[in-house]
Amino acid sequence: MGDVLNKAQLLERLAPLRGQSSIVTTNGCFDILHVGHLRYLQGCKGMGDVLVVMVNSDASVRRLKGSSRPVVNEADRAELLAGLGCVDYVVLFDDDTPEPLLEIIQPDFHAKGAQYNEENLPEMATLRKIGAQVRFVPMVENRSTTSIIDRIQQALCATGEMSATGQ
Repeated sequence: MGDVLNKAQLLERLAPLRGQSSIVTTNGCFDILHVGHLRYLQGCKGMGDVLVVMVNSDASVRRLKGSSRPVVNEADRAELLAGLGCVDYVVLFDDDTPEPLLEIIQPDFHAKGAQYNEENLPEMATLRKIGAQVRFVPMVENRSTTSIIDRIQQALCATGEMSATGQ
């Protein structure tokens, strides 16, 4: 089981591992944890020895996804991720991208979903600057938080518990 840490605690834990273990980072909102997230994170862990998951704070998720998100609060999302066997450390961040945190962590590898590439990855310039290798993990088809939310809204609309506008 992994640990949810603040930035200072994370750096303290990583310090003795540098040069001994390969550090892999990934980031995301991880709202409504599902099997796509699990398989993605297992793929990330397979790239190295230590997996650090950088999780967008609630404020960051709202800026990126809109006022109705996240569905699950940051503390719960972090705890759920830390409970997965493939995750070593979880750290929250308030920025819209993980770039400031990547500069501090200085991972050996940074993993992202295959919907990204080197041309559209927001943190690519930072990764080049710090010398981290980027690896892309295949996505699990038909598994996303947005699709789960859409199915719930459709079910509620079908039962008359919610209008088609989501109200």
